[in-house]
Order: sequence, then structure tokens, then C-alpha cells
Amino acid sequence: MLRTATLMAGLGLIVLAGCEEREEILPGERMNVRDVLETRQDPLAENDVNTSRAVALPAQQGNADWAQSPVSPFARTDHAAFSGRFQPVFAVNIGAGDSRRKRLNVDPVVAGGRVFTMDSEFVVRATSTAGAPLWSHDLTPLREANYQAQGGGIAFDGGRVYVASGFGTLTAFDASNGAELWTQRLGNTATGAPTVQNGVVYLTSGDKLAWAIEADDGRIRWQIDGVGDTNNVAGAPSPALGDKRVIFSFGDASVQAAFKQGGLRLWSTDILGRRNGVALSNVDDITGDPLIVGDTVYAGNHSGNFVALDIANGERLWTVREGALDAAWPLGSDSVVFISDRNELIRVDAETGETIWAVDLPGYVPTRRNPQRRRDAAFANHGPILAGGRLIVASSDGFIRSFNPENGAEVGKVEIKGGATTRPVVAGGTLYVVSTSGVLHAYR
Repeated sequence: MLRTATLMAGLGLIVLAGCEEREEILPGERMNVRDVLETRQDPLAENDVNTSRAVALPAQQGNADWAQSPVSPFARTDHAAFSGRFQPVFAVNIGAGDSRRKRLNVDPVVAGGRVFTMDSEFVVRATSTAGAPLWSHDLTPLREANYQAQGGGIAFDGGRVYVASGFGTLTAFDASNGAELWTQRLGNTATGAPTVQNGVVYLTSGDKLAWAIEADDGRIRWQIDGVGDTNNVAGAPSPALGDKRVIFSFGDASVQAAFKQGGLRLWSTDILGRRNGVALSNVDDITGDPLIVGDTVYAGNHSGNFVALDIANGERLWTVREGALDAAWPLGSDSVVFISDRNELIRVDAETGETIWAVDLPGYVPTRRNPQRRRDAAFANHGPILAGGRLIVASSDGFIRSFNPENGAEVGKVEIKGGATTRPVVAGGTLYVVSTSGVLHAYR
């Protein structure tokens, strides 16, 4: 009897199950749950609508030099004069370019009628603004190979060129003839550009030690210890200098301020946070170099945060959930523009951080087999800068693009053979950029 009852109950459940409504099959493409993690879009990002907003750009300035990193107000031409026609002037070889083992990632600087560059084999060169070679100097130490290090940076001040190298040195050269004046050993790699002002050279080594070095003789004035990290991007940010303060950033995603006189530490803040489900967000290095505009410091990490800080005390004014791959650029006092970790050119309100517009830049090379999910290679985008009334971005996909600052619309592009590997700079009405093949291109 017990078996019969159990059998009847089971049959009843089967009959009831058959009476339930059939599952509704929704239309559309079926995707693996992990497919969304491989797209460029952040599922948590807000769907902001692009708007066009007028902007009061500063007047174009006919600057003769672009002598060092533009993160400091004293070294930056906010709006350089440029025709925007991109007529080629010259293209000259400046040494070794990108290869499997080496990368050319040192931005050129322009001063005193010369363009100073460093190739991927650590050869520093001076080229006239007419394209003629002037002098060169190899920074590779004896008994070492040039592929054993990477990165560095250049700054010009007072007739001297200061060059940091991945071999852990800071060297001063006579800009007129390339004669070596002094070398300071830093005990660790120096993969970013120095900043020079009032007889002092500021730079970061090993992503964890800040230096102030006497420009005359290379002696150490003071140091600040930071914290490094193994999950870093090659190329330390340049120190940014205000009236009284210097802003450093370190490998643990911290930004610190100190007095230029004496190096007394004033404040420190961490730019943390990451995109869920995106492996690259584990790289939390500061890749958006701290930029000083008035009383505000703008900086971004590689993993999805761009912030505005009060320069006096480090207080966070606002946060945008977008990383920054290069230093931002100010559009007057109204807004700032930067390249995000998702390869977008983004303009945000300087006071609130509200996104005004965001436009796509070249990101990845899709595969033929599955273009929605796989990529063969990634492109790098360098900039932006403001010149000739346009925002300019140089990309490794083979083009230099110009954008309307008001609405982000692309208004022009010019081909650069091999693609760009450095940030563009403008001096004397001429735009200079280095290609992945180690060629210095000049446009006017």
C-alpha cells in the first residue's frame, strides 16, 4: 500500500508539472556570462549623454619653447599657436624605435631652436628645428646592454638638458654641444621626466623615492620616501610644481605634496578603486600625471578613478569613475580633458566633475574570428594638448586626430607612418611627435 501511495503521489506531481506555463524564451543573441567582462564598456558606468558646451579658451600663444612636462603652470602653454593644417615639414630618424624588447616612450622637448629626444636604446639627440642633426650621447653604461632598462625623460632649463634614464641616472648636458656636465646615480630606475625650476631638479626614481637635486652640480638637496608597487606601468609621472609646493606620485597610487624648500611633507592621499571584472584594473598606478591648475590638482590612476584635489590640503573635491592614461589638459577655467583607461577622450566640468562629453579613440585591433570578444593588439593614445583651437591626440594606430573642444567632434586627422609613440608638443607654430619607428615628425 505504501508503494502504491508513493507511486500515485509521484504521478500527481508529474501531471501538475505538466500543467505549469511553459518557460518564455526571450529573443536575442545568447552570450556567455563572461562575455560582458571582455567588452570595453563598464557595466557600472553611467550612460552619460554627450552635450555641446561653449568654452572660453585662453588666447593662442606663440610659444618658442616646450621645455619640459606641461604638468606645472610655469612650464605649460595652455593654448599654443598652431595653424592646424598639419603640413609636413620634415621627418628625420632619431634612433631606435619600438621593438619586441624595447619601447620608445620619452616625449620630445623643444628649446633654443633644438628638439631633444631619446630613443629606445638610450641615445640622447639634439636636432635643429629645421631637421638637421646636431649632437648625440649614449647613456647606456659600460658592461650593460641597452635592452636591460626602459624609460626616462627630458627637461630643459637655463641652457642645460637634464635627462633621466631607466638605468638609474640623472645626467646634465650642455644643450649647445652635448657635453656631459654631471651625473647623479639614483640607485633605482628613473622612468619619468624630471621637472626643473629655480636651480632645482625634481624627479621620482623606482616609483617610490622623490628627489630634489641641485641643478648646478647634481648634489642631493632632499629626498622623500614613498611606497612602490610591482603592478605598475612603465614611466613615472613628472613632479608638478606650484608656487610653494611640489606634487609627487608613487607606485602605491598615492599622491603627495611637499614644500619645495626643504621637502617638508604636507599631505598625502591615495587614489584607489578599480573596475569590477576588468583584469587591468589590478594595475592601480598613477598614470594620469598630477596636473596643477590654479589651486587644484588633477590626477588619475590606471584602474578607473580621476580626481580633483585641493592643493593646499589634499582634500578630494570630486571623483570621476574613469581612469586616466596620460596627464589631463585644462580648457581655461571651465573644464579639463583627459584620455581614459577605456580609450575615450573625456571632457569634465572643472568644478563638479560632471561629464560633458566622451568620444571613442582607437582601442583594439579585433580578430577576424570573433571581433566581439577577442583582440589582436591594443593601440596607445597620447595627449591631449590644446593647440590652434583644437584638442590634439596622437595615436599608435597611424593617425594624429583633432577634436572640437566644445562637443568632442573629430574635425580632422593626419597620417603618421608607423603610428605615434609620444605625446605631441608644439613650439614655434610647429607640432613635433615621434613615431614607433624612431622618426621625429614635424608639422606646421
